[in-house]
Amino acid sequence: MPLLAENPNHAVLPDFRTEEYAAARAHLISDAVNNDQAAKLLADLWVTQNQADKQCWATRLEEEAQAILEEQEAAITEERKKNKSKYAPVRDADVPSNPVILPCQYAVRKMKAGDYCELFYFTNSGLEEASNSSFTADADTLIMMTSTDGSHKWIPAGAARDPKAQVLKDDNLTWEQFNEAAPRMIISMKENDWPVDRVDMHVAFWSMLQNHHWRHAFNTHKQHALLLYQVQQRCRWHLAIGSSNSWSLARVNQDLLDEAHEEVFKQFRIQQVVIALQTPEQPSSQGYEALMFAISLW
Repeated sequence: MPLLAENPNHAVLPDFRTEEYAAARAHLISDAVNNDQAAKLLADLWVTQNQADKQCWATRLEEEAQAILEEQEAAITEERKKNKSKYAPVRDADVPSNPVILPCQYAVRKMKAGDYCELFYFTNSGLEEASNSSFTADADTLIMMTSTDGSHKWIPAGAARDPKAQVLKDDNLTWEQFNEAAPRMIISMKENDWPVDRVDMHVAFWSMLQNHHWRHAFNTHKQHALLLYQVQQRCRWHLAIGSSNSWSLARVNQDLLDEAHEEVFKQFRIQQVVIALQTPEQPSSQGYEALMFAISLW
């Protein structure tokens, strides 16, 4: 039905008895219908059509009002999405005595996406660095970053690491830092609606490492191997999750843990050789040969 140009509620019933409508009456006049009856029929038809037009007009106004309301709601939703802090509800709670856990935007974005995130961001050092960071506060702001190949590209600030941040890899953390970070990351998982089975798996995984007999071994290489195993397997798990080859981290793979221990010991021996080569008594040419020989043994 074509849109009405004018409001039918303002229309006035014409006088169909006038000469202006003589031709219209002539189409209706017959042996059974005289001139006055023809005018009455025309008036009745006009009233019927006017009532239908009024209904169409009312429906149109309702649809337009609904469209305007939906546009306003969409604009409000977009505004709330862009400025979440502005519209965050105020909790009726006392000022907390304990510090609030506020990791950097990069870590928050990783946790929201369910991606791998370094534990460092949840250590005391990582949280302190985040609180002192001058990196942009708007996670959706586009910033230019340099890629490994030297090219430049624009990415959301929340997806970028702060180039000034000194991030430690998980295997370089101390056990004290691990104990600081793991419970906080579990809390972050729950706050970002990670599936319960994933949260429980990480709790079991990290608890298993804490309770492993290597954790308090006199051999510190074994303690370090647990941290290396943790980062290796957590990275692998994130890469494999969703595929048919995924697995649970809750059970330790002793073979892979032994390999991690061998890798830790190998790195330790290399460091020892490098330190030995840096002593003044060791000639550089002989030192280089000794280093190559030591590496070839592993």
